[in-house]
Amino acid sequence: MSTPSSAGFDTRLLINGSFISGEARSETAFDPARGTILAEVPSASLAQVESAIAAASQAFTSHRRTTPKERSLMLLAIADRILREAEDLARVESLNAGKPLRYVKGGELANVADVFRFFAGAVRTMEGTVSGNYRSASMTSLIRRDPVGVVASIAPWNYPLLMAAWKLAPAIAAGNTVVIKPSEHTPLSLIALGRILNDILPPGVVNIVCGNGPDVGQALISHPDVRMVSLTGDVRTGRAVLAAAAGERIKRTHLELGGKAPVIVLKDADIDSLVSTLREASFYNAGQDCTAACRILVDRSLAGDVEAAMEAMVASLIYGDPERDDVEFGPVISARHLERVSGFVDRARDQGCQILAGGERSGTTGFFYAPTLVRAPFDAEIVQKEVFGPVVTITAVDGPEDAVRLANSSEYGLASSVWSADQKTALTVANALEYGVTWVNTHGVFATEMPHGGMKNSGYGSDLSMQSLLEYTQTRHIMLAS
Repeated sequence: MSTPSSAGFDTRLLINGSFISGEARSETAFDPARGTILAEVPSASLAQVESAIAAASQAFTSHRRTTPKERSLMLLAIADRILREAEDLARVESLNAGKPLRYVKGGELANVADVFRFFAGAVRTMEGTVSGNYRSASMTSLIRRDPVGVVASIAPWNYPLLMAAWKLAPAIAAGNTVVIKPSEHTPLSLIALGRILNDILPPGVVNIVCGNGPDVGQALISHPDVRMVSLTGDVRTGRAVLAAAAGERIKRTHLELGGKAPVIVLKDADIDSLVSTLREASFYNAGQDCTAACRILVDRSLAGDVEAAMEAMVASLIYGDPERDDVEFGPVISARHLERVSGFVDRARDQGCQILAGGERSGTTGFFYAPTLVRAPFDAEIVQKEVFGPVVTITAVDGPEDAVRLANSSEYGLASSVWSADQKTALTVANALEYGVTWVNTHGVFATEMPHGGMKNSGYGSDLSMQSLLEYTQTRHIMLAS
């Protein structure tokens, strides 16, 4: 079969086991490191969105009846293929998302495969509760966990393959079927993954539709046959999902809506360990990570030392073209996002915040912004709002109580970290924080076995872990009278 492509990339939709060209207007996929066009990707028409959902609905009738073992074997096969084709998948993702190739190939693809492998095992250990005699000796109650149905998944542009895996693996494992929309900025690697999925899964179990949010995304999440919507995105998009979920047919929702992670540095913190960790935790993927360590709340007695150490670290960061072996981060995703990041820093400068390092665009091609360090009061816009770029703020605080008060006053509640040599004090602070995950003396370390999710405007629901698998099921009570 021929493979229609743009500049060597497959740009087709996957619907009911067939790759077909989109029928609506095209979205441009860029190489953000060079600012050049990689591909024109035709969007799904409304009729094609309908077809994808119909295919998922039809596939659900049989996929839901497969055994955990059968689903497990499918997921394991997907994981094996991902590792075998990691070189090609990494190349596409690095080009389209601007991430260093060595990190995608050496770390992220292994994590993608691990997610599929974890849920392959988890589905074979999921239990229903059997108990009896709640009403009488002749009546036995049991609890089933059944799949929800058709899941509409909206994947973000910062981790196109990894976030897709977080959504696809538990949904498929639980017996659901999926229609997934990649970001219009980064559709190419998920389309490439679609070839693997299509070789292993029955037709219609996973369908891929491309396009923007207002057109394709809205049609997908508002469709009456969609039973659950899983989104990783911004708060505005989360509100749109909630509005769609409250339509004629109530839908289950799973929302991961970004964050503004506080890094609470107490007076006895190990500065060398802190700064060494933040080299990656703050700047990996050009800071385009909802858990990025982007605002430091440091005890006033330590503020000067932390600033000096962070300035030295930021000055030594290496950024540039993703193919280079020495690069630690690449460009931001688009020209528009470069303007956004630059605007935050420019306004902070105008408002009297001190730019300690960086604070400017870099290079004449591509969407690069220099790693930036800003001293700012806690009420400054750049501290309060999610910049989503290689920008870290430093704010002095008066002890752990002040740090907790300020951190908890944020609208976000996704990720946080606490730094202290005193484990008891660190745990006290961690317990008081209103964030879905808190690391102590580290930041940004994930385990597939542990849940990841937010609070407040960062959304709700867990990715990863057995908890995620449970969220893609619905609880049912069955009572047997003997």
